Amino acid sequence: MNNNIDYLIDEFNHYLLIERGLSQNTITSYNNDIIQYSDYLKVTDINLIKREHIIEFLNHLHDLNLKPKSIARKISAIKMFHKFLFLNNYITENVSFFIEQPKLEKSLPEVLSTQEIDALLNSFTEETAIDLRNKTMVELMYSTGLRVSELVNLNIEDIHLSMGFLKCRGKGNKERIIPIGEIAIKLLEKYLNSARNKLNIHYDNQILFLNQNGLRISRYVFWKLLKTQANKINLTRNLSPHKLRHSFATHLLENQVDIRYIQELLGHSDISTTQIYTHVNSKRLNDVIRDFHPRKNIHTLNQTEVKGAKK
Repeated sequence: MNNNIDYLIDEFNHYLLIERGLSQNTITSYNNDIIQYSDYLKVTDINLIKREHIIEFLNHLHDLNLKPKSIARKISAIKMFHKFLFLNNYITENVSFFIEQPKLEKSLPEVLSTQEIDALLNSFTEETAIDLRNKTMVELMYSTGLRVSELVNLNIEDIHLSMGFLKCRGKGNKERIIPIGEIAIKLLEKYLNSARNKLNIHYDNQILFLNQNGLRISRYVFWKLLKTQANKINLTRNLSPHKLRHSFATHLLENQVDIRYIQELLGHSDISTTQIYTHVNSKRLNDVIRDFHPRKNIHTLNQTEVKGAKK
């Protein structure tokens, strides 16, 4: 049996794709983690790896001052890799079995206010094909709560404007149907009718959002255009595609949308993932009470009244 580490990493990637049905982005992340792991250990035969080697690698990661979330992901990749090797008889012992996952504190996602969203969306122009494409992409993302990978991977056939919905494939290759808002529909119609053909240079394809070379726009380019636009309107928050998705979910919750509907729209397999937004909503409600309630200074007033009563 071939125990060469490079061969086994390739087999692991096939397993993640075919048997686990993971997205290409997740597979790429796991692949990079395992390559970093094997490069550090400098072993060619997987059977030579011991539990002590894994501990040594994890200590190395801590020395690099990586974020706990990044280290946790690498541990997940290592444990899944060794489990795959063990179940497929490449190794006789799963040396990662007793490696524990660190408990991570769940940080609340940061969201934009509706006023900030309006300022962002209103700041786009429609002067050029690129301008209209950018405006359409941002409006569509906020309208649907798509992941950035889902947004850039859309094809024309996924959009059903007359019926007001789109189809996308999310994590685990699961398909879901998402309604599109009226403003996003109008922008999509305008983009498809007057802008996309100007970007579709020498290519006959079904890609929805094209770059200047007529190819699929990348996640990095979309992230960059968001940052550029945020700077134009002096948005102090660190804007990212995922922050738009967080804002979509939080604003729906604030408008009394059932959390199970939000779970379906976001493509979360587990309701607990969606419930993080209930905590965000509670925090925002506390902020509203603190800042805008007419009796926000109630304690000060009571102290004054008490002093007056003593006179």
